[in-house]
Amino acid sequence: SSGSGRRGEQGMGREPAQPAAEPPLPSALSQPQIYALNRVMTELEQQQFDSFCKQMQGSGE
Repeated sequence: SSGSGRRGEQGMGREPAQPAAEPPLPSALSQPQIYALNRVMTELEQQQFDSFCKQMQGSGE
């Protein structure tokens, strides 16, 4: 029974090795497209953050 217990531990140890949080990028996207998309998303985040800061400052006064 101890042998099967060891096998169970190995199985559990193997699971986290697979990065479930990071799905593979679609092969349809080329490298430049990925960089462009990343840049656009970063700029969008920055704009949202700036507007959020302005809102917080306005409500604080």
